[in-house]
Amino acid sequence: MQHQEFEPPADLRDTIKCFWYNRRGHDEDESTFEVIPDGYAEIIFYFGRLCGVSYDGSWQQLPSPFMIGLLNQPANFYAESNLEIIGIRCFPWTVFNLLGLPSGKGGVRISEHPIAGLHAALEEFINAGKIEDALAQVKRYFLTVRSKIATDSIISKAGFAMRESNGTMPVSLVANAAHSTVRTLERKFRQSSGYSVKDVSGLMRFEQVRNKLWHYPESNLVSLAHELGYADQSHLSKEFKRYSGTTPAAFARKAKKSA
Repeated sequence: MQHQEFEPPADLRDTIKCFWYNRRGHDEDESTFEVIPDGYAEIIFYFGRLCGVSYDGSWQQLPSPFMIGLLNQPANFYAESNLEIIGIRCFPWTVFNLLGLPSGKGGVRISEHPIAGLHAALEEFINAGKIEDALAQVKRYFLTVRSKIATDSIISKAGFAMRESNGTMPVSLVANAAHSTVRTLERKFRQSSGYSVKDVSGLMRFEQVRNKLWHYPESNLVSLAHELGYADQSHLSKEFKRYSGTTPAAFARKAKKSA
């Protein structure tokens, strides 16, 4: 499997975390792979055979592109070999404004949108092995879209503060950083993302624990809980199981086996 991530142009860094490309080769078998929640929304273009997704217990077919909003539990994707993906990883408080869609909760979202018009051109580049050209096309699209939308300074400042603190900053301090009251911030944040500041911060913080345990499975949970602002180890473990469906210890054991 090949995976690459690419920095967005400067004018997109307040809305998009990164662009990425992933390829499963001909020699890889059909498989189901799990996507664990994090603090981002993803717009996914795929080329090949991505058969479907299971979320909330049921399988559904997927068009290209589709969007993965904030997940509150893992989602399982079924794919065949020779699959290529171009992903756009967005901040959840910017993705709906970027796409001109009403915000809302939900994991995997499918809706008709002008962005689908990119698929044919991207497929030509992918089939010709011109990955950089495909990514350049996607970047141009989002630069054009971004130039036409207004930025809410409160949401922008709040998002920056949340990112800098990896989701550990209390809502009251996020509001201070955004020069807003908590009430105004929460109203605007729900309008932009469909979620509260606390909801998104919780996922961002979980993502930090997940990444730490995956790369350093011997990490001390008490220290992690303190570092990331959990009340104690029990609180960390409860939140981790809420989003991942498993305990931190079981996840760390899995990470060791995959090393």
